[in-house]
Amino acid sequence: MTAAAPAQLGQAVAHCQEVTRTHSKTFYLGSRFFPAAQRRAVWAVYAACREGDDLVDDLQGDAARAGLNDWWERIQDAFTGQPGPHPTDVALAWAAQTYPIPLPAFAELHEGLRMDLRGHAYEDMNDLILYCRRVAGVVGFMIAPISGYSGGERTLNHALKLGQAMQLTNILRDVGEDLRRGRVYLPRTLLAEFGVTLADLERGAVTPEYRALMRHLTGVARTWYAEGHAGIPCLHGSARLAVATAARAYEGILDDLARGDFDNFGRRAHVSGTRKLLMLPRAWWDLQSRPAPLS
Repeated sequence: MTAAAPAQLGQAVAHCQEVTRTHSKTFYLGSRFFPAAQRRAVWAVYAACREGDDLVDDLQGDAARAGLNDWWERIQDAFTGQPGPHPTDVALAWAAQTYPIPLPAFAELHEGLRMDLRGHAYEDMNDLILYCRRVAGVVGFMIAPISGYSGGERTLNHALKLGQAMQLTNILRDVGEDLRRGRVYLPRTLLAEFGVTLADLERGAVTPEYRALMRHLTGVARTWYAEGHAGIPCLHGSARLAVATAARAYEGILDDLARGDFDNFGRRAHVSGTRKLLMLPRAWWDLQSRPAPLS
């Protein structure tokens, strides 16, 4: 690999930082607690993932398929040390050379994004779990090697659950927005079980049945958060606080969704900047009460 010049790499990292700050203030807040080099790699990973996600959201048909194919080729080129001129490619190539970020995790993300392009129909919870794994769970596999971790496969499984929890949170927050894109991630069998119809969704009807469905899926997400939190002490150094902060702020979206009586058609649940800052002491205290393992 031909290393990028310091000025070029600096500009590339600055681009990825801005992408992260603009598109996910919650993730960006957590990233600030990583040490400097790790922080740059985390921004590079986020920007690369975000670009793929934006392609399938903003483009349609052949343009979207061509764009996603090009994105995947760029990812592979970055991992072989031959990035193109795009700043995200330059930053990702540096990150992949510096840390053992697994390319297969990006391959799974690619498959998840292809599910969106195909208009995948979600039949049951297994379908939804697979999607959450592919488009977000595997991001845990990318971040853990950057932070360093102990506990081997078990820690990676915790990281997977944390990413899945965040993606399910996104889905619950964005039901109305996704409907306007022609996407329904809520599984058909689950809709039938709770007595919610597609017509109900299209009308934006927050019925008692719909609230019961939202409470059920919120419970699933919280279970995944709990499993994910259990692995955070296995991360090394200040990465523990970085991930704990992002996770706690993201879980706060579920609290706001409940406060809004589960109306996710015309209202977007969120956590204010002030509330995120108020969560920091709790995240820090939780880490103190759950010490890191010795090995």
